[in-house]
Amino acid sequence: MELLRSEELSKGRLLVLALVLGWCLGSARCYRQSQDTEFTYLLPAGRSECFFQTAVKNGTMEVEYQVIAGAGMDVDFTILSPEGILLIIESRRSDGVHVVEPTVEGDYQICFDNTFSHFSEKMVFFEIIVEGQGGDEGGDEEWPGLEEADGSLLEYKLEDFRESMDSLHKRLERSRQMQAVLRAFEARDRNLLEDNLWRVSFWSCASVLVMVCVALTQVNKTQRHQLIKGLHSP
Repeated sequence: MELLRSEELSKGRLLVLALVLGWCLGSARCYRQSQDTEFTYLLPAGRSECFFQTAVKNGTMEVEYQVIAGAGMDVDFTILSPEGILLIIESRRSDGVHVVEPTVEGDYQICFDNTFSHFSEKMVFFEIIVEGQGGDEGGDEEWPGLEEADGSLLEYKLEDFRESMDSLHKRLERSRQMQAVLRAFEARDRNLLEDNLWRVSFWSCASVLVMVCVALTQVNKTQRHQLIKGLHSP
């Protein structure tokens, strides 16, 4: 009896190991349809730059951007479809989040425009998330050779295991995306703080310099008046 129970326990462990190994081997294909791109670059003054992102049919594309440095903290933003149709246009914005759904097959054009600024360059952070048809979840063909065992051996089921892994992957991806966005917010706040600190320091030094000049001028005037008064006194 003990030997039979030990054999069943060993088979159960082997099944769990096979499930984990199958998920690890199939995860590259299972999550291949989700593409995440992050980029931070410097947009020169009076320039417009565009980026191209390939999408599949009936998918989803999410674009989020933030201006994290530069005077005014704003840019013009547009998204054009592969057919050249203007989908989204924004003027003088510091940040934005846009979702294109469903997408068509082809290259989308994402543009940032700073031509309205003749002197100030802008530092822009943006993130593009592209998901294929059906999102991150893969079909049954992405789990080859793994069939649900007869009965409820150790209460493990292939479908439950796959759903748990898919849910964990989505939450980890969302956490990583939120961390990237928070880092961009932190960089923008830090740049704004440093810019304000420089302005405060500059005008404080200028005020101190003016006060010193006024004080020296007043002292010289007082001494001159006293000297003139001393010369005219009998």
